[in-house]
Amino acid sequence: MFKVDLHTHSEASPDGGIRLDSYEKYLQNGTLDVIAITDHNRVDFALNAQQKLGDKIIVGEEIMTSEGEIIGLYLTDLVAPGQTAAETIKAIKAQGGLVYIPHPFETVRKGLHPKIMDDNVKDIGIIEVCNGRAFLQNRSEQAVVWARLNNVKSAASSDAHGEKGLGGAYTRLDSFPTRESLLDLLDQAKLITNRPGMRALLYPKYYRLRKKIGDRRA
Repeated sequence: MFKVDLHTHSEASPDGGIRLDSYEKYLQNGTLDVIAITDHNRVDFALNAQQKLGDKIIVGEEIMTSEGEIIGLYLTDLVAPGQTAAETIKAIKAQGGLVYIPHPFETVRKGLHPKIMDDNVKDIGIIEVCNGRAFLQNRSEQAVVWARLNNVKSAASSDAHGEKGLGGAYTRLDSFPTRESLLDLLDQAKLITNRPGMRALLYPKYYRLRKKIGDRRA
């Protein structure tokens, strides 16, 4: 069995703090077997991590569109932020990437609105039905229903912004995932979720504040 996390944020994200050595440690100690690095509007850290750690790292990007956030998985280049959801999805697929919808329907964390989801359903590969940081606004039940009604694959991911968030939520697969096999493997996946700790919930605010203070001192 392979434990896969498809949504994490490194120190390259403005609100993230997971270092390369932390990714390496969690892969080596068996906490996770495959991790997608999905920084906000960046792929440089993920590309470097994949070069150093191999295919256990999936290059992703959490892209801010004009209509909410969308993740591209198995990317090779940056997808520019600020486009519409449809334009962003088209750019992801042009690279041969997979379209993954994080924290759908949420408003606090800029999830996609149901109408935007419905309008683009044929191009959505995976929907995040379990988010490891969902607490104040948890739309998991709505996401599960939408996935089943629209025959879209489901996944659980940590949305970790700090080291201690890794392994809090993940998807267990029967085989090592590739760009070509991931969607099929999700048919038999088991979604693992644990209640997020306070540290995991507060990481984004902590790192954003720390980096802002650091910028002022520079």
